[in-house]
This record gives sequence, structure tokens and C-alpha cells, in this order.
Amino acid sequence: MSWWGMTDLDLGEGEPLSPDEKARRIAEAGFDGIDGFLPAPEEADAWRERLDRHGLLFGVNAYPKSAAELETFLRAAKAFGRVRYVNAQVLTPFLTGEPAAKLLADVAGLSREYGIPVHVETHRGTITQDLVRTVEYAERVLTLGLTIDYSHYVVAGELHTVSEEAENWLQRLLPRTRAIHGRVSNGEQVQVGLGERGEHPMLGPFERWWRDGMRHWRESAAKSDRLPFVCELGPPPYAITAEDRDGRRRELDDRWKQSLLLAGIARRLWRESAETSR
Repeated sequence: MSWWGMTDLDLGEGEPLSPDEKARRIAEAGFDGIDGFLPAPEEADAWRERLDRHGLLFGVNAYPKSAAELETFLRAAKAFGRVRYVNAQVLTPFLTGEPAAKLLADVAGLSREYGIPVHVETHRGTITQDLVRTVEYAERVLTLGLTIDYSHYVVAGELHTVSEEAENWLQRLLPRTRAIHGRVSNGEQVQVGLGERGEHPMLGPFERWWRDGMRHWRESAAKSDRLPFVCELGPPPYAITAEDRDGRRRELDDRWKQSLLLAGIARRLWRESAETSR
């Protein structure tokens, strides 16, 4: 479960949930871990105790602009001692060509050096913001592992219908799947509700990409490896809102229930990916 996705959730408590209450809710709902942020030194002990008490795994997000910044982050992550992976949004959207490929190769090298998987996210406003460029980087940097979040490519490319050409480009990245962010775009908004039972028509293509990514991951994973699937439904302005009669803006969808629905979908696709991998 995304820690960012827990922001300002209304779970019937009438007041914001404490970090401990959020972690308890996440664990009781059956999530395996939290995708969050590296705690500040003064909060590190509380976070270790919180994760251990609820039996939760932990992955963190990083926002480096250089290999040096990532190395500093990995050093701190290593010291914290609970980090299973790092999801990296590399904040150099205008870096292209050989310099971009070198930076991504350096990211992969630092991941090996520090023994912490670093997955570069396919995200707008970052080094991977362009689908075509990202495919070229993946073909040049064979050690590059990706967090697949195709909501960014679908909204950036207005892929409310997915052409055969677009599908071919998207499929070319899936062999590099090392993590998946669960969120659906309709080609106009980056995050849309799935419906109460997952009836949104764009869920179908996303399920196909997630299942295919899982299948590719299975083909090269070691027995001790884990594939993070993060239910990452963000608060407004990611979440769509409307004004109610009192003039307050409310989210159109129940983010918590939608996250539980996504978790169930991910588990089903995981089972299906095992069948197609045989």
C-alpha cells in the first residue's frame, strides 16, 4: 500500500489517522508492506518498530538528479536497515541521449554496489517521461530495471484507445518489469475510478500490461526475489473531486475501497501470470 495514498483518507474516524493507525489498517487489510519514504533520523526507530510490530515490508521512493545524490540516498537507506527496494524518479526530464543512458547505467551500478534493488519509474517529468526514449534507454542499458506505471504514458499520450503501434512500444518495456504501480488512467486524467467491481473499460489494457509484466518478471527472478505491486491511488489533485452542496470538494471515489479492489486484482493477475509462465 502506498503511504502517499493514505494521505487524508476518510476511514470514518472523523480526524486524520496517526502513522501507527495507518500502519495497523494497512496490515489488517492484508497488505504485505508499505511503499513510503525514508524516515528522518529522529523518526527511524519509531518506523522500525512500527514495521516490525505489524509484520510489514518496506520500500521507499527517491528523487535523485544525479548518481551522487542516489548514492547518498542509498547510504542512508542501508543505514536504516529495512529497505527492500528503492523506487527512483530520476528528476532529469531534459537529459537525453548518451548522458541519460550513462546516468541510468550508473543507477543500475549503484543498485548492485549497495545491494538494494533500485527500480526507475516510468513517470512524467522525469528521465523516463517519454515512452520512445525510455525504450531506447532500456535497449542500451541492459541492467536497467523499471517500475512500470503506465498511467503516465496513457495520459501523456492520450491513449484512451490503445493502438497496435502504442501496444508494441509499451510491450517492449515489460521485460524490464521490477515493480508495478497500480493506477489506471483513461488518457485524459492520470487517475480514474475503477468502478465498484472494476468495470471501467480502461482496466482491461492495464490488467494486460500488469499480467505481462508479472510474467516477464517470473522468467528471470530468483526464488528470494519479490515483485512489488503498489496500490498507488493518490490524493487530490490526482484524485478527481467535485464540489458538494456545502461548497466543499470531495473525491468522487473511495480511495481506500479502490485500493483494496486493486490489491485483489493484483493477486488474481499474479495467479494468472503463473499459468501463462509454464
